[in-house]
This record gives sequence, C-alpha cells and structure tokens, in this order.
Amino acid sequence: MDATTQLSSQDKRTFVLSSLGGALEFYDFVIYVFYAKIISDLFFPSTLSPFWAMLNTYGIFAAGYFFRPLGGVVMAHFGDLVGRKRLFSLSILLMSLPTLIIGLLPTFASIGYAAPLLLLLMRIIQGIAIGGEIPAAWTFVSEHAPEKRVGFANGLLTAGLSLGILLGAVMSLCISIQFNEQQIHSWAWRIAFIAGGIFGLFALYLRSYLHETPVFKAMQQRKELAKALPIQQVLQKHKPAVAIGMLFTWFLTGCVVVIILAMPNLLMNGFGYERALTFKMQSAAILMQMLGCILTGMLADRLGCAKVMLWGSATLAIVAAVFYNSLNSASHSSIFMLYMLLGLCSGCVGIVPSALVKMFPAVIRFSGISFSYNVAYAIIGGLTLPLLQVLGQYSKIGAMYYIFLLAIIACITAVVFKLKFEPAPQK
Repeated sequence: MDATTQLSSQDKRTFVLSSLGGALEFYDFVIYVFYAKIISDLFFPSTLSPFWAMLNTYGIFAAGYFFRPLGGVVMAHFGDLVGRKRLFSLSILLMSLPTLIIGLLPTFASIGYAAPLLLLLMRIIQGIAIGGEIPAAWTFVSEHAPEKRVGFANGLLTAGLSLGILLGAVMSLCISIQFNEQQIHSWAWRIAFIAGGIFGLFALYLRSYLHETPVFKAMQQRKELAKALPIQQVLQKHKPAVAIGMLFTWFLTGCVVVIILAMPNLLMNGFGYERALTFKMQSAAILMQMLGCILTGMLADRLGCAKVMLWGSATLAIVAAVFYNSLNSASHSSIFMLYMLLGLCSGCVGIVPSALVKMFPAVIRFSGISFSYNVAYAIIGGLTLPLLQVLGQYSKIGAMYYIFLLAIIACITAVVFKLKFEPAPQK
C-alpha cells in the first residue's frame, strides 16, 4: 500500500471525531421532530386548536431549514478565509447550546408568548449551525484524507449523519420505555434535549484535539487565500459545479426524506403496519444506509464517483420498484428484508460529498460546497414531503415514482459530472 492510500492514526482520529460530531449535531437538529406534539401542547396557548398548534410547531422547525443557506454561506465565507477548524468547532457550539437551552426553556404557561419566540430563536441558530456543519465536515475530512481515501472518509462522515437520526429514534424509544405518557409530557421530554446539548459540548471538547487541514495551512503559507468574496468567485466562475452540486444534493436529500424519514408514515397509515415493527424496520434501514455510504465511498476511491453513482442510482430504482410493489402482497418479514436492501442501496448518496469536493478548488471549496448543498437542501427539504402527499393522492406507492425521478436525475448528472470533472486518464 503506497503513501496515498495509507491512513495514519491521526487521520483515523480525525475521521472518527468528525463523524461523531456530525452524528450528535444531526441528532440535535432532528430530535425536535420526535417531540413535536408535546412541544405544540406546551409552547402555545391552550385556546389554540391542535391543528394550528402543530402547524406553528412545524413552522418553527421549518425555520431551521430556511436559515441553513444563510448559515452555510456566512460560515463558509470565514472558513475559506480564517480556517476550517475554527468554523468546524463553532458550528457544533451553535447547535449544542440551543439544544440544551430548549431542554430548559419555560413553557407558555410560565412566560406566555416569549416561550414560542425563544423556541423560534433557538431553531434559527440551529439552522445556521447545521448549514455550516455539514459542508465544514466534508471539507475538513477531505483535506485531511490521503487523495485515494477521500471517498471512504466522506462515506464514513455521511454515515455519521444517518447515525444521528438513529440516535434520536433510540433516545425517544428509551424515554418512552422508562417513563409513562404523563411524565414524558410533564418533564421527561426535556431529557432528550439536555442530553443532546451535553453530548454536543463534549464533542466540541474532543474537536479541540483536531488540527487545521494541511491544504488550508499550505494555502495560508503561500498566501493563496481568496482575495475577493469566496461566494462571489463561486457564482462567477463555477456555475456548472454549483448546478451539478445542487442536483446531486437533490438526490441525497430525496433519498433520506423518502426512504428513511417518510417511510414510517407510509407503512403505518398506508399499509397498516404496527408502530413498533415500523420503527424497528426504520432503524435497520438506517444501519444499512450507513453501511452503504461507507461501501460506496470506498468504491468511489477505486472506480470514480460517476460510475458508482450511475450503478448505485440504477440499482436503487430497481430495488425500489420491487419493494413498493410488494407492500400489498409480501409478508412482513419479506418487506423487512427488502426495506433493509433499499436502505443499503440508498447508501450511494455517500459519494455526493466526494463529488462536491472534486468540483471546487481549495481556495473557495468550503463556500462552493456550502452554497450548492444548503440552497438545494433548503428547497428540496421543504418541498419533498408535500410532493409525496400529492403523489399519495393518486397512488399509495406514489413515493416510488419520486425515487424513479431521483434516480434518472442522478444518472444524467453523473454523466455530466464524468465528462466535466472526472475524465478518463489519457493513455
């Protein structure tokens, strides 16, 4: 094994700490969803109808998505100018503290309308943080990894984000087992937020042992840091990369939302699956998606991002067709296995960060990745669930057709990416 493929102990520590921090930060962002009903009861007036209370609660959650692009662009700007490590640490601080504060916030009964306003402020700060965290993490590990292990490093990191969703589900399950409904509604829901905040601060401490990336330090020494606004250079000189990055992000976001987040609702409400079985299936699919992210990342190091995306997205479409068309006829155990296989195939999203890293030069890499990823995520993350709702009016398996669309987009984008950014080596 040559020097370009060897991982030092410092590389391994960097990847593990980055992945752990990303998992905890994603946990902090999504745990709100698991307790949305309780939050709607406690942070809005009792005179408000349950429908409007939930709508306001989801509106506050959506605020985090809307502020992702702002946070990503601003934090990436300084990350390209003052260093990756500082912004990498700042993002987890801006996520952990609001999570901890949400766990301690007084309710509407104590402070009136100040309660939902403070909750909104915390979600805005979290949105800014998550907008900076993921592009920062992808940039950070890519610039630490040997050239021929960038795919593996980013696959591991993307798997860590899925782990954050799983941790949220497991924490909610543990609290529901340990406490009764009255206790959870009264105070035990706060445990999930307080624990997330404390774990996040611990991850911040661990990140203090990370070092600035060799790529940034080399640019600093050579005085090659961006002179103009990094985002201005991105939009002026790298429009094709931005467009490709946004399309790849559409694929990534759609797969996570449709295959992981929205699946329990489809299985329970559309096909009558029991809640406990549904969440066991979801947890298994998340674990398989994590494995898929790592495997496809490793394959991308050997075969290139484009080829892995082409085969991965095509396989995903085929497995999705079998899975969704079996929901009315196959046994629960067969559906369980098919869902795990679907989760594994959806792990091809793990190569998206490696593709983004290849498209932007180091001097504006953080800003390029951040703008492409966060703008696309804010748009698609907000539109996917309503679109699934519309498709569901025409067919119970309408989500399958959305996955077909995602796979077609991914294949076409992979071909364009291959031609422009991953040409075959000249003989």
